[in-house]
Amino acid sequence: MIKMDIGIVGLGRMGMGMGARLARTGHNVAGYDTAPAKSDEAARQGIRWADSIASLPDMLTQPRVTIVMVPAGGAVDGAIDALAGVLSSGDIIIDGGNSFYKDSITRGKRMAEKDLSFLDVGVSGGIWGDEEGYCLMIGGDKQAFELAEPVFRDLAVEGGYSYVGQSGSGHFSKMVHNGIEYAMLQAYAEGFEILKGSPFEYDLCELSRLWNRGSVIRSWLLELAELAFADSPDLEQIKGWVDDSGEGRWTLTESIDQSIPAPVIALSLMMRFRSRQDESFSAKVIAALRNKFGGHEVKHE
Repeated sequence: MIKMDIGIVGLGRMGMGMGARLARTGHNVAGYDTAPAKSDEAARQGIRWADSIASLPDMLTQPRVTIVMVPAGGAVDGAIDALAGVLSSGDIIIDGGNSFYKDSITRGKRMAEKDLSFLDVGVSGGIWGDEEGYCLMIGGDKQAFELAEPVFRDLAVEGGYSYVGQSGSGHFSKMVHNGIEYAMLQAYAEGFEILKGSPFEYDLCELSRLWNRGSVIRSWLLELAELAFADSPDLEQIKGWVDDSGEGRWTLTESIDQSIPAPVIALSLMMRFRSRQDESFSAKVIAALRNKFGGHEVKHE
């Protein structure tokens, strides 16, 4: 199999995991992060440490392949612009973060003007991908994809990577993937809450295991539910506060732009907002109005 020199900018949980997996599969990996303290962990994972983005290209042979794994937004622009200033014609920049697809289209055009190839890659698999392999949705220049394919093949679970189309398509497909994930998580959560409230005292860990053996709702998320309930049957140490990282909102914006209804994804995002409220003012309004028009009971603080 072809082995390559690969640079990684951003050695957080995902970047470090991807670098470690590539190093284990025989690639020559060099990495940079703004936190120098990560150099020791990088060394343990077989990743050579670069002191700066500017020094990274000298550690790689041409055509260079560099993966950017930093938070969406300005950090991505900062990283790819810094790379563009030190890379050479024909080199490849891969954005493996959760960037907005329209930003990826713009970045692809900007890099093309510098004679650099840009690939936007939706990465799924989370922190388990280091060991299990990732699912990769790859958009951008097809020739660049073919050149970097050994990287994707070794990062992915078997059969878990695909070229999905032109610039922006990788991150668009990951955006919709995450919107679907929001809805699936909400459905599982509601089901488990109904089970917990029933008179039957279910073992939710055992039921999660059972449902993953041949049922129509089996999934990796249920495998994780089994692990979570094994750790804590009542999840008593976990606060019911759920963040959102942006992709659900972007998916809904796209559904509005296309006039395509997506009520389940929309509700799953709204429920995340609700999880962050200690007290719902809207619920107070409803209670007050029901009292006024129908004399319904109001519970007081």
